Amino acid sequence: MKTTRIVEAVLFASESPLTLAEIARASEDLTSASAEAAIDALRREYDEEERAFQIYPLGDGYQILTRPEFATYLERFDSVTRTRRLSRAALETLAIVAYRQPVSRLEIEDVRGVNSAGVLRGLQERELIEVVGREEGLGRPLLYGTTARFLDHFGLRSLDDLPRPENLEITLGDGRTAGDDADADAAAEHADPDDEAG
Repeated sequence: MKTTRIVEAVLFASESPLTLAEIARASEDLTSASAEAAIDALRREYDEEERAFQIYPLGDGYQILTRPEFATYLERFDSVTRTRRLSRAALETLAIVAYRQPVSRLEIEDVRGVNSAGVLRGLQERELIEVVGREEGLGRPLLYGTTARFLDHFGLRSLDDLPRPENLEITLGDGRTAGDDADADAAAEHADPDDEAG
């Protein structure tokens, strides 16, 4: 049987991402290298034929998923599995954990300015974060970090794929972005004092 079809069948049947080593277990003729070559060939084939699905790298594995542009059509069907949307509080907390891990609940609350115990519990239940250790010091508070499911959920191979903090646009509560404030401050700094007199 053709290697690409074996790899395709294994990925199609899996509900979660598979590593190259896991895919290679499907046949004695497969190795991690030949599985990766088959994935590359399938990705090209799916692109050329404009298939509604593609093989995506997630975490340290691969998974066949519907292309994002078809999401609006799939939302109309109850039989299609949907991922629950994350609340704004959950996204804020998750971003803090992702960028500052390992991080304690108190550090998260210091950044957010509100109690985050419930949000942390919800993120743990969804397996997006986990306890990764304890901080030294008084009370030895729990430290949180992201999980492999976090990477899968956001389509990342590793934490290195997260946007750099300096490239993020921060939206303020009134709809302005943090960049707008910086631009206004810079303009005020370089403004001619005589222009304000008028």
